[in-house]
Amino acid sequence: NPNSPNQVWTTDFTYISIGPKRHVYLCAILDLYSRKCIAWKVSDRIDAKLACDTLEIAINKRKPKEPIIFHSDQGSQFKSASFRKLLDEHQLLASYSKPGYPYDNAVTEVFFKYLKQREINRRTYHSIQEVQLSCFEYIEQFYNNYNPHSANNVTLSQVFRVTNVEF
Repeated sequence: NPNSPNQVWTTDFTYISIGPKRHVYLCAILDLYSRKCIAWKVSDRIDAKLACDTLEIAINKRKPKEPIIFHSDQGSQFKSASFRKLLDEHQLLASYSKPGYPYDNAVTEVFFKYLKQREINRRTYHSIQEVQLSCFEYIEQFYNNYNPHSANNVTLSQVFRVTNVEF
């Protein structure tokens, strides 16, 4: 458990159906301190480019000055030469889960679980644009702003007090 932001970031992919036998992929990066999603991107391909593009979004938003531990699973996208080069250029230290052991990346897995439970599985999507809008609404308008993170001892009443909403 990091004691401040930008010490440990974690990432993974999930798929989202957009019709029969068709999927798009969401790559998300979370700051392990706040549990906030600091970068995300949707693509029709689950490749190293999606991983690199998402990492560049996080770097541009956070502009880290100190080395950061960057944790992922053993996916080929996260071990690709282009991704490793990006990590090295920005002093991000690669950390990988044990093969076949998702518990090492539990925070990101739980993020995807609730994203799907609260948003994705309640809708039917027909295009990547619909998925992007849905992800934006959930991540940027709810999850990062109003979703209490028990890891930081935040309660629902504190969230509403901060936003001037009666609880």
